[in-house]
Amino acid sequence: MGLDCGAVTPALWGYEEREKLLEFYEAASGARFHANYFRPGGVARDIPASLEDRIGVWAKEFPSWIDELEGLLTENRIWKQRTVGIGVFTTEQALAWGFSGPCLRASGVPWDLRRNQPYDNYHKVDFKVPVTRQGDSYDRYLIRVAEMRESVRIIEQCLSQMQPGDIKVQDPKFSPPSRAEMKRSMEALIHHFKLFSEGYHVPAGSTYTAVESPKGEFGVYLVADGSNRPYRCKIRPTGFAHLQAIDELSRRGMLADMVAIIGSLDLVFGEVDR
Repeated sequence: MGLDCGAVTPALWGYEEREKLLEFYEAASGARFHANYFRPGGVARDIPASLEDRIGVWAKEFPSWIDELEGLLTENRIWKQRTVGIGVFTTEQALAWGFSGPCLRASGVPWDLRRNQPYDNYHKVDFKVPVTRQGDSYDRYLIRVAEMRESVRIIEQCLSQMQPGDIKVQDPKFSPPSRAEMKRSMEALIHHFKLFSEGYHVPAGSTYTAVESPKGEFGVYLVADGSNRPYRCKIRPTGFAHLQAIDELSRRGMLADMVAIIGSLDLVFGEVDR
């Protein structure tokens, strides 16, 4: 049997774009997946000098890849037969079940934490919040395609606005001294040892902070008792609310519909319960 290159190409084509993004991720953080990059008050290190140009070139080319993806799927008769009207959730249901992110916006709710509760520098960039009304698997696909286009807009604006500067706060209570300073200063060495062995004390209190992840709202609830360790830490994963709704989404459907429903929810089973 001969190899059907037409069937193989789209999959390989998608992986190629994914690899480019992972290369950028690794260049910035040093790891492809589990990046220990963020630090209290900043990040571990600056990005390589050439990375901005590489990302800029990619951002110019990526929309054409999205066009090809849509040409393959968006009006494809088979794709629509398997996704339109499948796994429908109304606005009321999506809100009642705690949906967020693309799954909530596909059901007609224009809620995006980057727009509604801005953090970092999202208030400095212009982007749209795509919304659809049907709340089915097809609409959840459309939302994600539209958000890829908006993400490219955000990336290009960030590249144009980035300025040289510190990568983290220069506060010795939070930032360790440099390796060169530790080699010539005993105080710096002691400071480094205490910071990494004891940490720092957080005033007693509680906080819940949420960000807009690609899958929806990702939140962390922390309770501090004044010591150097959290009294309680509870992570609100994005996928749990979507996972628990599968039974409701799949009622009166076919077993084959589960593929479209689970795929459109974009579940990662390792993160649904933390």
